[in-house]
Amino acid sequence: MGEHGISLAVLGSGSKGNATLIRSGSTHILVDAGLSAKQLTLRMNALGITPEQLDAILITHEHSDHAQGVDVLLRQRSIPVFANALTREALSHKMKSTITWKVFSSGQAFQIGGFTVNSFPIPHDAAEPVGFILTAGNTRLSMVSDVGHVTNLMRENLKGSDGVYIEANYDQMLLDQDTKRPWATKQRIASRHGHLSNHQTAELLAEIACEKLKFIMLSHLSSDCNSPDLASQTISCALKEAGLNKIDIFCADQDEPSQWISVSETPIDDGVFNTTLFDERLFDE
Repeated sequence: MGEHGISLAVLGSGSKGNATLIRSGSTHILVDAGLSAKQLTLRMNALGITPEQLDAILITHEHSDHAQGVDVLLRQRSIPVFANALTREALSHKMKSTITWKVFSSGQAFQIGGFTVNSFPIPHDAAEPVGFILTAGNTRLSMVSDVGHVTNLMRENLKGSDGVYIEANYDQMLLDQDTKRPWATKQRIASRHGHLSNHQTAELLAEIACEKLKFIMLSHLSSDCNSPDLASQTISCALKEAGLNKIDIFCADQDEPSQWISVSETPIDDGVFNTTLFDERLFDE
């Protein structure tokens, strides 16, 4: 990884908890902390990182599957937590730890070590949810978690990315056929403030992708209304139709961390997509 390269590793992603490590040089950022503090620590350790190496925690929104580990993780550590005003307000009353809050306004750029971080509002049923753009040198990583529908602001912010982390929550047919979820829950998932389907994500990525884009990390896959094969195939077909054949596609897992992925590295140049799933390596709660 070069001086201004960015690497990403997903600690876990799904309805039970979301957290992602980002690093550039000596700067380490945790985006969301929706796993238990124990799991966050175990999975960071598996990637060669300790919580003490974190320079910051960024929070996309206050839902427990994105923020539940913050309080215990910071009981005996002082790591600044970056959140916008309404997200901080929604979380602060739940915290027993003394949190060093760094409050930003959506759209405001700020520095964390070697990163310039910017945020933009996204539609989801939370107080003030945001996506993040992390830039180091000329390398740009875009991160969009829970999203109800695609907006023009999202499209503009995702353009020009070297790497994109984005949810592909459900397959519409599998959601329609699902017998576990009541109708109201299905409606919420598919609503304009719920989650993105594989098809919605595929359409967005085909629209914003360019030759600069090296990899896509699909996240927040539903365990029973989606599958890694289905999600990655839907996205890869849409990108192929757009004439983009050299983008690596990864699917984040709920139960174990991914490998480190360099945003700056050259993708496999074989004219086809490299769809990568991760080896099973389960951790005990």
